[in-house]
Amino acid sequence: MNHRVAITADPRNSHRHTRATVTVTDGAGRPLAGQEVRVEQTGHAFLFGNIGFDFVDLANDLGTTPPSSPFGGASVEAARAVAPLWFDLFNQVTLPFYWRGFEPVRGAPETERLRRTAEWFAEHGVAVKGHPLLWHTLAPTWLLDLSDEEVEHEIRHRITREVSTLGDVVPTWDAINEVVIMPVFDREDNAVTRLAQRLGRVGMVGLAVDTAREAARDADRPVSLVLNDFNLSADYERLVEEVLAAGIRIDAIGLQSHMHQGYRGEEYFADVLDRFSRFGLPLHLTENTLLSGDPMPAEITDLNDYVVDHWPSTPEGEARQADEIVRHYSQLVAHPAVQAVNYWGLTDEGAWLGAPCGLVRADHTPKPAYEALKGLIKGAWWLPPTTARTDERGRIEIDAFAGDFRLSTDGRRADLALAAGDQELSIAL
Repeated sequence: MNHRVAITADPRNSHRHTRATVTVTDGAGRPLAGQEVRVEQTGHAFLFGNIGFDFVDLANDLGTTPPSSPFGGASVEAARAVAPLWFDLFNQVTLPFYWRGFEPVRGAPETERLRRTAEWFAEHGVAVKGHPLLWHTLAPTWLLDLSDEEVEHEIRHRITREVSTLGDVVPTWDAINEVVIMPVFDREDNAVTRLAQRLGRVGMVGLAVDTAREAARDADRPVSLVLNDFNLSADYERLVEEVLAAGIRIDAIGLQSHMHQGYRGEEYFADVLDRFSRFGLPLHLTENTLLSGDPMPAEITDLNDYVVDHWPSTPEGEARQADEIVRHYSQLVAHPAVQAVNYWGLTDEGAWLGAPCGLVRADHTPKPAYEALKGLIKGAWWLPPTTARTDERGRIEIDAFAGDFRLSTDGRRADLALAAGDQELSIAL
């Protein structure tokens, strides 16, 4: 029996692998030579995420989803049915903190509802991210009656409140969303755009990020802050440059990619990833969708303008979606700057814009894309339970995607987290 356990190596993903030499000892610290040890992976270090909007009511033990719920369109019954599929694949969740829905009445935020949801996911071992702290779209309508100075005060109050009171269960936030368009947004009147016209893009980023970081520091809690945008052009690059030049510290660059008009392809993403990786910050692919039905017409400029009565998933579309999701995730995981990939929705029931972008059909059955993605996350990129025998010095070698592992022998077990790269450590069994 070999003392080495490994998954099939793909040279594109070598930077994701842990190559750990683990010395197995007894309770007294003596190496256990020739000992059979079962090794199994229990988690990924890489963040494979999805939104959790549909699970807010389920996590809060509510019987039905309110018709006007800002938290997602799937019913509680659907959420309960698809929850095992969600937890079997994803290890990070994005929860909805859209200000208009979170605090529809000034001074009455939905804090406890979202806290319980965050705790529910955390109890399942899932990392939690809040989305977003500041955005012009879905800003509260009650802000419109305030002066710019009062709006800025309310923004600071809102960000400080969320980060300080929820930071123990929500350590990561999209600090500000879609800043490139913010000062010129004209689809509806809102006070955040009005303030952005006065403070400018960099000023708005500083307002959100610096306020959040100060709140985390005062509450003595760690925080990770993401700058997020759908505009992946040179305009966004310039904004990142200006933000960093101004001394505003962001922790990751968020890149949205809702592909309702068709898969953009490897060449497109190679360009995007290379352009934004030059800043030396982790890249988070925050909002990804791929359709399993007919694509939205190319002439549509704003995706929200496309409204149809029925947008079905089709067998041909499902086969295409499965192929595209493998290509997309394989490219993203292979790029060393990418730290997280978040898919935007699990089920077609209540999906954004009614699009067939879920990985699960409205009848709760997995599409081929779900199975294809699982074949990567829990297949090609996952170490199955494997038994090895320690060498004469009590060592085993593990070569697999970085993450969490459980070692067990003779009824004893221990868990350890293994980072990417070469390392040596001991563990007592």
